[in-house]
Amino acid sequence: METKRRQVHWHPPSVTVEDRREMCGYKSCVLWFTGLPSSGKSTLANALCRRLHSMHVLSYVLDGDNMRHGLNKDLGFSPEDRKENIRRIGEVARLFVDAGLVILTAFISPYREDRSRARDLVRDGEFIEVFVKCSTEECERRDPKGMYQQAKAGLIKEYTGVSAPYEAPVDPEILLDTDLMSVEVCTDRLIEYLVQNGFIRKSDQNPARK
Repeated sequence: METKRRQVHWHPPSVTVEDRREMCGYKSCVLWFTGLPSSGKSTLANALCRRLHSMHVLSYVLDGDNMRHGLNKDLGFSPEDRKENIRRIGEVARLFVDAGLVILTAFISPYREDRSRARDLVRDGEFIEVFVKCSTEECERRDPKGMYQQAKAGLIKEYTGVSAPYEAPVDPEILLDTDLMSVEVCTDRLIEYLVQNGFIRKSDQNPARK
């Protein structure tokens, strides 16, 4: 293993993330949506992606279910597999940020330690934790697959919010209470944060294309 490590070297890119940001006219980052199952993570990530697209900001959604169809299809839902799931996604998100995109990750990511490690993979200020807060009762009501009921009946093991823990963020950059806020209001709040913190400009057109 040690010999293998000595043979692997980091190769600096000829085009840097700063070069890409200057060309695009906005600052790449990762918005890490976290919350209970059916709290609205994927819905909000995709709504924000659509809004950013209309502003000519390149973005991409890394969705929990979608990633388990490919990159993470070998992983289950044990605590160890959940940690590896988030580790891989954190590495992919880092690459996308370096490529100059605004990345939106929609994963339960139930453990604070794993989310902290994902944050540490990118530069200071590039990781925006978005806590999609929603009561368990409302999540269960929205649940399109009936997973909460199956978990309560013992048919599904290790289900977050029922038989597996969820560690809510202590100090997220953004908190969206989807019990009370509509998708439109939440999306407006996200755009407002990105504008106020200098990631994008409040314009319907990418300044680099003018």
